[in-house]
Amino acid sequence: MAYIINNMPSVESAKDNNEIINLDESTIEIGMGGYLKQTTNEKIYQERMKKRKEIQQKRLDIRNKEKGLIIVFTGNGKGKTTSALGLALRTLGHGKNVAIVQFIKGGWTPGELNALKFFGDAVKWHSYGEGFTWETQDRNRDKQLVQKSWDKSLSYLKNKSYKLVILDEINIAIKLGYISTEKVIQGIKSRPFLTHVVLTGRDAPETLIKSADLVTEMKLLHHPFKEQGVKAQEGIEY
Repeated sequence: MAYIINNMPSVESAKDNNEIINLDESTIEIGMGGYLKQTTNEKIYQERMKKRKEIQQKRLDIRNKEKGLIIVFTGNGKGKTTSALGLALRTLGHGKNVAIVQFIKGGWTPGELNALKFFGDAVKWHSYGEGFTWETQDRNRDKQLVQKSWDKSLSYLKNKSYKLVILDEINIAIKLGYISTEKVIQGIKSRPFLTHVVLTGRDAPETLIKSADLVTEMKLLHHPFKEQGVKAQEGIEY
């Protein structure tokens, strides 16, 4: 076991880190396989892939820790909530409980809500928002609803029976000044050690990104609404 003393890694920890780096570099050198590297000798190819498999197993053996992750899906591209709900489906498939709290959203009934009803009490879904700011036109009420959403979120974050808690569009609530980044970070740190939490929404604050274990930024390349005038469609946007 590696210990940290005065914020300095132990000799054992440094050795493990060096081994991890070396293994990672070896996988890059060998490559993924397929036809990415030109070789006509199938025996050489098979030996290379055999070596890659051995290295990959060592990488898996070293990386054996388990913890509840802070996951952030952000960026201007589509797919942030979709990715979060994919994790919900995966978690439910393993027989674990999931809680989903939607901030800001709430002006319509999404298809996912209807689909997840099949899982019964294993999934809890709450949407206290009343729509986008230009629809509600009442920022004081918006802030009150965000606080209501956050109170409900905390009840799930502190409940160890929930394996995954999704805070959908909370990044937007932070951006609009309805809740502080510090309050959110403090709250998600109060969860049990093995509980995962997902925070979605564009413009995630840098402080939140730095505190997260996994961050994915969705990059917008094309969008049918902006480029073709295609409206939000059932099964795609909701």
